[in-house]
This record gives sequence, structure tokens and C-alpha cells, in this order.
Amino acid sequence: MSFSIKGLKYAVFAAALAVATVPTSAKNFKIAVGDGAGGTQEALGKAFISALEEKTGGEHTGTLFLNGQLGSEQDTISSAAMGALDFSILAINNITPFSPTVGTLTLPYVILSLDDAQTVTTGPIGQQLVENTIRDAGVRIVGWAYSGFRVLSNSAKPVETVADLDGLVIRVPKNAIMIETYKSWGIDPTPMAWSETFAGLQQKVVDGQDNPYITISAMKFYEVQKFITNLRYIFSIEPLVVSEAVFQDLSEAEQKAVLEAGAEATAFSASFLENTEARIRDELVERGMEIVDPANGEAEFIERATTTVWPKFYDSIGGVEKLNEVLTALGRETVQ
Repeated sequence: MSFSIKGLKYAVFAAALAVATVPTSAKNFKIAVGDGAGGTQEALGKAFISALEEKTGGEHTGTLFLNGQLGSEQDTISSAAMGALDFSILAINNITPFSPTVGTLTLPYVILSLDDAQTVTTGPIGQQLVENTIRDAGVRIVGWAYSGFRVLSNSAKPVETVADLDGLVIRVPKNAIMIETYKSWGIDPTPMAWSETFAGLQQKVVDGQDNPYITISAMKFYEVQKFITNLRYIFSIEPLVVSEAVFQDLSEAEQKAVLEAGAEATAFSASFLENTEARIRDELVERGMEIVDPANGEAEFIERATTTVWPKFYDSIGGVEKLNEVLTALGRETVQ
């Protein structure tokens, strides 16, 4: 078999052209996820990856690392700030230590519904929080997961009143607002890393914890908890953040794709919560968990938390006016 010089040159040119047309900047972003499979965080992450692939013609994608494989949720903020991690999905209370104004959304009984959460996060207030988080923490919020209210679970007894909390050891994140909320209810909670929580419950180092129904299911807390109190003190919002250093290294078109994918994933998360939460609650009951509502419409919990906790954090969130901006946006009465 013989080849002409002309044919050989054509073959070399064709091979070079084929190599040149293969994208050299294709990226597979690492996305840290604090929760396990089946939760809101994973659902947001999958929706984001799908939208990103569609918007970049398959050039860019992402890989989810569940169950804190890449570090605790707070650790991932530090890693992303340094450009050592691309993305992270985490509970909003774990951003607050880095960017305190975000704490406005974790004050007890501020966000009272999914509609409230969407109004705040996707409007001007949400954009302010994005800008503040870039400035304070070196990460950019590009999407939001909505996980529902953080209900209280424990292994000891039903809790319907503030007095029923007496004697219980409750795990909370290392978050000052959440710690002070439980103190307003008369108990001193135990700050504990998320990665240690299941073992802490299993070994009865702590009696209980609070998280949304979806998270309780995803983390299999039903294996070590019996009772749930249907508290509504914090609506769990879980941002998807990208390292600002990583974001700025992207082209303008790539940045646009990331932002649009984040917005689509945010809308998906709201639908996911609406379509999933009631079913998961029923499944937890089927697994043997007992669910009770707080007595008197949660009135004592609300009164103690709002009158005691809110004033303690006005300075850290940027002043009482920051809280009033949120309350006004939600059509609620402001505070003095």
C-alpha cells in the first residue's frame, strides 16, 4: 500500500484540524455538597449541572461531592475564597460567620413561607446579599435552594411547649443567631459540626437537632430520632456559591451561562420543595416518627425569639434598617 505526498499532507492537516476543534477549556467543576443523596442540596446541584451543560453545549459540567466529602460547609467557604474549590452548596447559616449581613435571613420568624424566601432571595435584597458576600467572603451566590422550615427532632419526648425543651440537649450549627434563639427558649444548645451530627445523635451525646423534613430524610435521622416538632422558626435557604476567583477567570459568556444556570436551578428548587416535602413527611411517619405541632400556634416560641434575639443582632446585620428592608419587602410591620 502506498500514500501520495498530497494525501499524507491532507491527512496530517485533517488530524490537526480535528485536535484544534476539540474544546481545550472544557471544565468539570467540583461542587461541594454538605448533605447526602435525596436532599434539596443534591437536587439543586443536579439542576444546575444540567442547565450549565445545556447552556454551554456540553462543554462545561460539574461533579457533586456529597456528604461533606470536600470538608465542612464552613470549610468549603474558605476553600472557595482561596480559589481552591469551585462551587459549594451549603446552609445559609454557614455563610453568616463570613458575611454577617446574610444573617438577616436566619433571624427567627423572619421568613414565614416559600413565597417569602423567593421574594427576598430573587429580588433587590438578594442582590445586596450577593454583593456583600463577594466583598466579605470572596464567594458569589449564583443560586438558592429552598429546603423548608427547620423542624425540631429528638429521641426523648414530644415537645409542644417551650417548657418541654427542659432537659433536652439540642445540637445546633456553630451559628450565634441559632444559639441565641435556643437560649431565648431556656436551654443552652450544643454547637456541633454537621459531619459529627449523626454520630452525636446515635451515641446520644445530643438528644436532638433541627433541620427541614427533606434533610432529616436524606441524612436518615429517622434511624436515631423519634419525635418531630413542627417548628417554623427558620426557613432553610441553602445558597449555591462559586469562588469569586474562579468566576472572574471565566469568559463573559461562561459567566452568563453560570448565572443563568443558577437562576434556573433556583426556580427548580422551589418546585422540588412543593412537590416533595409532603411526601417525605408522610414517609417519616411511616418510618415511625411522631410529629406534633407547637401549642398555641407557636406563640410563646415566637414571642421569646423575636423580642430577645432580634435586637441582639441588629448591629451585626448592618442595623435595624436592614431587617426593616426585609420586613417591608414582605409586607410586614417594621420594628423600631
